[in-house]
Amino acid sequence: MASAGFGSAGPFLDADISSETEMLMVNGRAVLQACHHFGRRFRERGRGGLVLLSSIAAFQGMPYAAHYAATKAYVQSLAEALQVELRADGVDVLAAAPGPTHSGFAARAGMRLGAASEPEALAQPILAALGRQTTVLPGALSRLLSWSLVPLPRWARVSIMGTVMRGMAIH
Repeated sequence: MASAGFGSAGPFLDADISSETEMLMVNGRAVLQACHHFGRRFRERGRGGLVLLSSIAAFQGMPYAAHYAATKAYVQSLAEALQVELRADGVDVLAAAPGPTHSGFAARAGMRLGAASEPEALAQPILAALGRQTTVLPGALSRLLSWSLVPLPRWARVSIMGTVMRGMAIH
């Protein structure tokens, strides 16, 4: 499972560029390298599974967490494409896109979480979806937060997520 939990919250131009670059290496480069390495191993043996940790933030721009959302959009897109490419080789690929989770992420990202899921509650639905779905929204909170935005135009989803994130960012 490629589970990068590295984020930031707050105005993009106020962020420490070194930390943002490090996030890109963890959420992007490390996931790329792990998928390439293990994807080859699984292809050689004709079976295996890759679980990439996306986020509900991956599905639209997210003001006050712009770069984090962009890194998770990369992970989501990579998982969707690899799922198609590797299926014939016996390799399952899944994007797991949880919402807020009590995992230490909020402290690292400089955020205050209100409602959040426990990591233990998300593991079972993620593993159950491997080989059956392309993307899983594990837990009721993830599904509620994602599906409630679906009927809205993209600009409205971005605006709502910006309002939410502005309130969660520790200044």
